[in-house]
Amino acid sequence: MRTQSAKAKKVIAYIQANPSASYAVVAKKFKMSPSYVYKLSKAIKPLTKSSIKEEAVDKVNHPPHYKVGGIETIDFVEAKSLGYNLGNVIKYVSRADHKGSRDEDLQKALWYLNREISKLNK
Repeated sequence: MRTQSAKAKKVIAYIQANPSASYAVVAKKFKMSPSYVYKLSKAIKPLTKSSIKEEAVDKVNHPPHYKVGGIETIDFVEAKSLGYNLGNVIKYVSRADHKGSRDEDLQKALWYLNREISKLNK
């Protein structure tokens, strides 16, 4: 098993001290990829549905239905530079089982996906 570098330990300590900081913000601060920050954060405590319920809920800045799985949807979308339409596809798919109507969210995701595909075919 590999030991953690000093930088990785600093990032983990920062995440623990600033649990509401997004992966993108931490990545920029420590000059690393958001996906690596996400990986390091998994060493701390995996985020599950039950742990989200235990935390203070910030429905504006960090809605719980976008945090399931350990990475906020916006951080993933920004890390992959997906743009508006594909970002919304990811948003609606990722929240489909956690907010509102599953069918409605999947229909919205499909609408944005079809819109992106139609842009390619013009």
